[in-house]
Amino acid sequence: MIVRESVQIGDKTVTLETGRIARQAHGACLVSSGETVVLVTACGTSEPRPGIDFLPLSVDYVEKTYAAGKVPGGFFKREGRLRDAEILVSRLIDRPCRPLFPDGYRNDVQVIATVMSVDKENPSDVLALTGASAALHLSPIPWNGPVAGVRVGRIDGRFVANPTISEMERSDCDLVIAASRDAIVMVEGECDQMTEEDLVEALFFGHASVQSAITLIERMREACGAPKWSWQPPTRPAGLDERVRQLAAQGVREACAITEKSARYGRFRELKKEVVAALAADWPGQEAAIKESFDDLRYHEMRAQVLTERRRVDGRDLTSVRPISIEVGFLPRTHGSALFTRGETQAAVTVTLGTAQDEQKIDALTGEYYKRFMLHYNFPPFSVGEVRPLRGPGRREVGHGHLAERALSRMIPDEQRFPYTIRIVSEITESNGSSSMATVCGGTLALMDAGVPIAAPVAGVAMGLIQEGDRWAVLTDILGDEDHLGDMDFKVCGTARGVTAIQMDIKISGLSREILSAALAQARQARLHVLEKMAEVIDRPRPELSRWAPRITTIRVRPDQIRVVIGPGGKTIKAIVDQTGAQIDIEDDGTIAIASSDPAAVQRAVDIITSLTTEPEVGKRYRGIVRRVEPYGAFLEIAPGHDGLLHISDFDWRRTERVEDVMNVGDEVEVVVSNIDRDGRIRLSRKELLPKPEGWDERAAANERRREERPGSGGKPGGGGTPGGREERRERRHEGGRGGPPSRREASR
Repeated sequence: MIVRESVQIGDKTVTLETGRIARQAHGACLVSSGETVVLVTACGTSEPRPGIDFLPLSVDYVEKTYAAGKVPGGFFKREGRLRDAEILVSRLIDRPCRPLFPDGYRNDVQVIATVMSVDKENPSDVLALTGASAALHLSPIPWNGPVAGVRVGRIDGRFVANPTISEMERSDCDLVIAASRDAIVMVEGECDQMTEEDLVEALFFGHASVQSAITLIERMREACGAPKWSWQPPTRPAGLDERVRQLAAQGVREACAITEKSARYGRFRELKKEVVAALAADWPGQEAAIKESFDDLRYHEMRAQVLTERRRVDGRDLTSVRPISIEVGFLPRTHGSALFTRGETQAAVTVTLGTAQDEQKIDALTGEYYKRFMLHYNFPPFSVGEVRPLRGPGRREVGHGHLAERALSRMIPDEQRFPYTIRIVSEITESNGSSSMATVCGGTLALMDAGVPIAAPVAGVAMGLIQEGDRWAVLTDILGDEDHLGDMDFKVCGTARGVTAIQMDIKISGLSREILSAALAQARQARLHVLEKMAEVIDRPRPELSRWAPRITTIRVRPDQIRVVIGPGGKTIKAIVDQTGAQIDIEDDGTIAIASSDPAAVQRAVDIITSLTTEPEVGKRYRGIVRRVEPYGAFLEIAPGHDGLLHISDFDWRRTERVEDVMNVGDEVEVVVSNIDRDGRIRLSRKELLPKPEGWDERAAANERRREERPGSGGKPGGGGTPGGREERRERRHEGGRGGPPSRREASR
């Protein structure tokens, strides 16, 4: 049975179809908007995977290059491992879907979203999210959906649902929201210092926008959905939970009061071993069930402590931020560095400044573009006292780095003001919650230490939630335990003025407007506190760059002069690089960026390029090189490609008998341009730079000059070689038209 229906989300039409493609998948949905089409499938196993204590859900979002009419690059000409952009969308799908599986579900589930067509106007990520929800809901896999995804932008002060890519260029926010019928379940995005009140309006605007899509998914399930597999959550032996509580409740409460993470975890491990040893004889073969029961006891005791005593596992109240310590410039040879420590979470963050050649080329379905700001987040095993092999960055590291990059990106100066490629690297050296937010704070500090003129400092705080029925508590600056045992992980980044990035994941059915507003208000107070602590160490970017950072000087030439700078086969620019050691980048509009950590090298390159592209000006001084000597004067190269005649009468105020008496080929002579005629011929003067002799008779000198320059006078060296004579005209024509007008015979040639 083929079902195909459309709904309006904002002013965009979204179409969902099932029953025509991928019919052997347990659930499949083809989602389209405009000419962007995504196929999403869901498959699962009917039996649980043995020996695991987590949900084995895998989500892969794959962009096929044929979708944009492109052939993959590389030797094999096939799509390879997922790119960072695909990993980020995979996480975007995973995060709202995972909490909706039943507690204790251990069956394998795989969701694959395949982008099959792209029109470069309608983004595919929110379509994939909605399609994943539809595929899971249509399948027999137990799942408590549906949800739907929407992108919210604000253009000219008006919220827009699912704006196109071109419309997003004018938006001051980019929020992707997943929502159920009753609540918002996931948020990811960035803003241009949006106020908390406006952010709440944006989120609930998005929630309202997806209701028609949720209704459509429910109708599709009624029409052709598969019956759900019967599944019962695993049960523990009767009486086991009560016995574990009797044995361990008091010890767990005491362990919850240990503020130091490793000591607290150590005590929990000891208690668990004691409980297992005490109950193993009464419940033989139920060691796993005893451990699960103990973990559940720990979960409930920690949550009850927060709701009843308003006290957290490290002894703080609900709104306090952990103690903060900050060092900047602690690494001597990096361009900028900061060590940001908040409680037991620490990030060592560095900034490296590069040139345009260091930009990252992104080959996306919508076209190629370059990134000049990058942030990379690393989470080594020693940060949590673990032993595991080092591999490439995992999905979590890619996601955390992207969030921090979004938080800072709108504060980075534009290329015209600061023509550097900027790379931030955050090494998490200790972790107990909020390491991505430590990266945001450390990134801001390192940028200022490097002298990057950011628009405003940015800080980030992770908020948590404990909710039992009508009782709830919002937690500021959550620990790892509070993230794991709580109901929400809500990361909020921003400046003193407003929010720049958010990421929210929840494990409950949704958040009310009251809780969301309270969390944002509490996050703002914490953010201002952190910004104040940061300002005590460094409150503005340093006025000078690190001595190890490259100095970039930008000059502009006419686009038609680019070929002069590059030279045939790149010969000229290679020679400049070899002579100076500077790095040179040339843009098509004539912008030339010259970079080196040696200012003298930059200046030498600037001087060479300037001399190559500068047009001679009347009255301007030049140091010319004598290239040819004639009886009537000398031809000097005053700039590459520009020669001028220094007539013998312009050598000195006094008469010069022979050119060779004053200058020879290869001599450097300081001259001034005295005239440029309409044909571009340059007349030089040396005497104008010399003092006049005492008693100088201007009238007699003028008469002598006229006599010297009279055509055919023959009275000077090389007879007939004056500027107006036949010999000089012949020589000037030989030099490429520098002389007077050609004769008729020569013109006819």
